[in-house]
Amino acid sequence: MKKLQQGFTLIELMIVVAIIGILAAIAIPAYQDYTIRAKVTEGVGFAAAAKTAVSEYYLSNNSMPTMAQSGVTTAATNIVNSVAVAATSTQIGTVTVAFAALGGSTANNDTLIFTGNGGATGVSWTCSAAAATLDNKYRPANCR
Repeated sequence: MKKLQQGFTLIELMIVVAIIGILAAIAIPAYQDYTIRAKVTEGVGFAAAAKTAVSEYYLSNNSMPTMAQSGVTTAATNIVNSVAVAATSTQIGTVTVAFAALGGSTANNDTLIFTGNGGATGVSWTCSAAAATLDNKYRPANCR
């Protein structure tokens, strides 16, 4: 009688395990970076609310507000430690978002800073890439 082959050989199983290991080694860091960038998006949402408040104050008073004048609250979450508003001059103001340690190479209180320049038509906002301490790979595309 001829015996039929049943199952896989040890070599075949080792090859499958090695392939899965290689795929996991590539996918896990990429997924971690993706989740950190998604968390940073929450901070950008907080900044958007603060930028709106600063813009409204500027249009009403023709000067940038302080933190108290802006009406922005700094309710901390698991992701965002604080949102701060500062007036550098009457026409230049900043909104700074400080993040909690999000994992990866992020540290507690890494920041993302938006600078507003007031003019006759309102406030135009830019992301201050040089002043921010959050790693480039976690920042939104317009902040790199």
